[in-house]
Amino acid sequence: MTVKIDKVLVSILGRALKSITDEMSISMEKTTRSPILCEAKDFVTGLYDADGGMLEQTENLPILSFSLSPVCRHIAEKFEGDIHEGDVFFHNDVFTFGNQNNDVAAFKPIFYENELVGWAATKGHQADIGGAVRGGYNPDAVEVWQEALRIPAVKVVERGRLRKDVWDLIFANIRLPIVQEDMRAEIGACTLGERRLIELIDRIGLESWRAHKAELFEASRRMMEAEIREIPDGVYRGEAKVYYDGKNVGSEYVIRVEIRVEGERIVFDYSDTDPQTKAFVNGTYTSSASATILTFLQMVNSDIPHNRGMIDPIEIVIPEGTILNASYPAATTFGNHLCPPNADAIIRALAPVVPDRVTAGWNQLLCSLSTGFDPGRGDTYVDILFMGLKGGSGAMRGCDGYDHIGMIDASGGVLDQDYEMFEQQTPHLLLEHEFLTDSAGAGEWRGGLGVRTRYRVGGEGTQIVTFGDGDVEPAFGLFGGGDGGLNKIELHEPGGEVLVPRSKDMIRDVPEGTLYLQEAGGGGGYGDPKRRPAELVALEVKRGLLSIRKAREAYGVVVDPDTLALDPAATTALRNASS
Repeated sequence: MTVKIDKVLVSILGRALKSITDEMSISMEKTTRSPILCEAKDFVTGLYDADGGMLEQTENLPILSFSLSPVCRHIAEKFEGDIHEGDVFFHNDVFTFGNQNNDVAAFKPIFYENELVGWAATKGHQADIGGAVRGGYNPDAVEVWQEALRIPAVKVVERGRLRKDVWDLIFANIRLPIVQEDMRAEIGACTLGERRLIELIDRIGLESWRAHKAELFEASRRMMEAEIREIPDGVYRGEAKVYYDGKNVGSEYVIRVEIRVEGERIVFDYSDTDPQTKAFVNGTYTSSASATILTFLQMVNSDIPHNRGMIDPIEIVIPEGTILNASYPAATTFGNHLCPPNADAIIRALAPVVPDRVTAGWNQLLCSLSTGFDPGRGDTYVDILFMGLKGGSGAMRGCDGYDHIGMIDASGGVLDQDYEMFEQQTPHLLLEHEFLTDSAGAGEWRGGLGVRTRYRVGGEGTQIVTFGDGDVEPAFGLFGGGDGGLNKIELHEPGGEVLVPRSKDMIRDVPEGTLYLQEAGGGGGYGDPKRRPAELVALEVKRGLLSIRKAREAYGVVVDPDTLALDPAATTALRNASS
């Protein structure tokens, strides 16, 4: 049967699929309990073809978004002939296409008229996943077994019936009961996706679904190929450093990418990247490839549907044994956080040839995870300080950087973690959370602002794990723009001692009453700061975002210290003198 392609229906189909994954995302937000999921939305929801190819996704946290399709393909192959309506599979194993141990996925096959037509899937960062350290981040780990419970693809529901022995085996190795509840929410979101896809196929018919789905893939591929053609053919190279592997103080590793553009195809080749570490600062192929794709997507048409056709013209080469694709049984929990330096290497490579499509450097993530016992609730807790973990994004031509990007979802950093909920779900007391003056890199378009966060530690047996970067090298400026500010974390103990943890550190038994201070730096600036409108610079001084001193030194703008008014004559003279 030949189906006549209706281009309007192709467009409607693309939007319908996106609507389904958005609804799955709303379900996750409303039914999960961990603030990591229901507030920070550290999860992704998606629909996939029968063989695991991407149909559409809702990418609340971009680094997770391109990690589901490879696992879905793996499950489809591993369980071929043993996939049934009503089945549910769990998976987190980083050595079978997982991206991070804590990021646990649920997959549900979708059948229509007894034929496997697709999969619904969710993946979220779970509050605990076993291993040596509550919360999952263990800077002391040197192999995967010291990090987490490995869950290779396993069927936890078979033909609609819970396999209780398998379920109990998994959750007997996970500390917090909340994880079971959140995984049930993942299954629920998958069930919603299953229901909606069946309704969609019902409306257009199975043969029409197949034909228009294939045309949607083709249209997405053509759109991506058109974007790649806009980049001049050539070979472009960039690199970025990773500082401190968690074991060897002063250690440095280099990510090197060679980008080859030829017509409608683009290759990202990391063959010259440094070897893997002997600590937990390593990535997996899936986490690193996801970082590559999401960085490149920032440089192309944002209207391209996110499906298998979109990624067909992109090739990613990451040899096993490198820091971006560590060999079994390496520790890899830090792998997601190698995305920022990976992005920096790509930006540096492509900035000379597509200057209007790239941003300056983004602030590197530096964050912390606190665990302990909350006497007020009578329970243990795990909290990632989402409100303070990320600074500003880099500026680009025509646009300032985004202030405090947070988890890079629709809420931005300001709403990543509700202040009252933070104090409800932990024993800590929030004292301060505000934009950090002078943190943004100067430029004709400035970088995004970073933030300053302070809280007083409460509870018993508090442990704080720090992980990230950006305390050595700030976000870089482009085309004359200035660098952003550095990250830092300090612990001011009640006795007066000040502890400055390393960027990958574990501090046990933090005394109650300790003052936790975190500063997340800003993004890099773009273009000559002296070209930024003086009136705008003076306004940011008045708003407390910029100091009088930096306005003068970086922008050549003179502001009256008493009235905070712009001095136009002095500004013109200063800018002329420095030109």
